[in-house]
Amino acid sequence: MKIGIPKEIKTMEHRVGITPEGVSSLVKNNHTVIIEKSAGEGSGFSDEDYRSAGALISNSPEEIYSSSDFIVKVKEPQPSEYKLLKKDQILFTYLHLAVEKALTKELLNKRITGIAYETLQNSDGSLPLLTPISEIAGKMSIQVAANLLENRNHGSGILLGGIAGVPKGKVLIIGAGHVGKNAAKIASGIGADVCVLDINTDKLRNIENLLGSNIKTYISSETKLKELTKEADVIIGAVLIPGHKAPCLITEEMVKNMKKGSVIVDVSIDQGGITETIDRIMTHDNPTFEKYGIIHYCVDNMTGSVARTATIALTNESIKYIEEIADRGIIDTIKKNKALAKGVNTFKGKLTNKGVAEALQEEYTEITTHVGF
Repeated sequence: MKIGIPKEIKTMEHRVGITPEGVSSLVKNNHTVIIEKSAGEGSGFSDEDYRSAGALISNSPEEIYSSSDFIVKVKEPQPSEYKLLKKDQILFTYLHLAVEKALTKELLNKRITGIAYETLQNSDGSLPLLTPISEIAGKMSIQVAANLLENRNHGSGILLGGIAGVPKGKVLIIGAGHVGKNAAKIASGIGADVCVLDINTDKLRNIENLLGSNIKTYISSETKLKELTKEADVIIGAVLIPGHKAPCLITEEMVKNMKKGSVIVDVSIDQGGITETIDRIMTHDNPTFEKYGIIHYCVDNMTGSVARTATIALTNESIKYIEEIADRGIIDTIKKNKALAKGVNTFKGKLTNKGVAEALQEEYTEITTHVGF
């Protein structure tokens, strides 16, 4: 199979769809990999690294899209890339279609097999291609928040860890999945006063067992959110419902009642965010805005700024699925790999992810209708 790796063009996106090591594995199995010139530079991989691994280097994204059966990316295609997508192509990337109606229509019109990293799901409910990036985003969220609290960034001037005789900063984490757990680990590690909310007691218990009694956990409710958002210096939005748009949990009224100079880092923004006052997606070169005196950070490719770590972590998990699709072809892979089948969001002009279909109010078709298991 011919596999194309275009350069990411989203603002300040430095990740790349595959490492040279991943390329080498595919080439050894007699697949052709063509990668765009300088695509890996932001992750610390040179064109020569890819050449040595057996890849072909192209100067043109047009050539990559037109000549490849299978496109591997990190972020969803940007509007300028829509025209490059080829009919009946396979696309493997983070898609987040619940908030991408225009892209969804493009994939359906071109009968693209759109496989979303974020909805590929194992039988135990785990999300193997979202987990490593969620871990990174969770750890990053606290360092971002700590930086934004500084006076030079119009924050409240609070040091999250405090010192003797001075109160610690209060961190409220909404969601106890991989993002929330890793955010809690870093926040508690620097000495902050950490509180985690979730509707799943098993997840809360897991965090308590991991981090001990210095973490406070609560079942999430509107009443508890109203109470805790008033006290928080930092709020981390870390809620995920695979495929679905994120629920709005932090209301405008809650934001109005927060302490001035406090920070919201909404990691859920790539699925629409959980904060009512966030009405836009920001970029790494302009990552925040203020409303009611509260700093809002909402960058949907947050981990693109730690590109080397993120690219290696993603390839470590994605390469086995890329190899399977390349070796078996998409139909046979969908039939035999139930986890990957759950990652298929669009197939032969139909929406095959229920959460996306509900979010976009479009017709949903079971993937088994087309393929059968």
